[in-house]
Amino acid sequence: MNLRENEGAVVRGDASGAVASVEQALAEGVEPLAIVAEHLVPAMAEVGARFERGEFFVPEMLMSASAMQSGMRALKPFLAGQEAVRAQRVVIGTVQSDIHDLGKNLVAIMLSGAGFEVEDLGCDVAPEKFVEAVRQKEPHILGMSALMTTTMTGMRDTIDALVAAGLRDRVKVMVGGAPLSQAYGDEIGADAYAPDAWAAVKLAKKLLDA
Repeated sequence: MNLRENEGAVVRGDASGAVASVEQALAEGVEPLAIVAEHLVPAMAEVGARFERGEFFVPEMLMSASAMQSGMRALKPFLAGQEAVRAQRVVIGTVQSDIHDLGKNLVAIMLSGAGFEVEDLGCDVAPEKFVEAVRQKEPHILGMSALMTTTMTGMRDTIDALVAAGLRDRVKVMVGGAPLSQAYGDEIGADAYAPDAWAAVKLAKKLLDA
């Protein structure tokens, strides 16, 4: 089959189409890793490019990401025992006292679609929980989100906690959220500030290439 159909299904946000094309490719002997690396991930890159051009907005990105995840779920049983599909790990969460998760969820989905292994800690995450996740999961990147000016300080508190635990140099810290700015990210000592989900993906790749 032409796996371009799979890419098209993901870009269109067609979950059932993505699953059907994945299943047909597997039946025809296409390697599971090839489906991920050569088709699912490039499809999400195209979604990001359309977002940058103003052709896609958040609803379209969410639909495409959902289709990609459906394709990944269909592949999961066939990936066991193979070379790891993802080696670059991200821990992400919304900071303490903040229960907003739409933006954080979209970033997590987009990072997953781009090939990162994502551990989502959810909302209202205390600095200590972020620190423990960094200690246990050893991620390459820690992502924090805040949607209120009153909770932004949780990012500084978490970075300070990482320093106190001797873990700050072991992880790159990326922050984002509606009330944030590059200036605030610089002020609290973050490694990167992402204004939107696709920017987060590009910055994550840049941080790990540095």
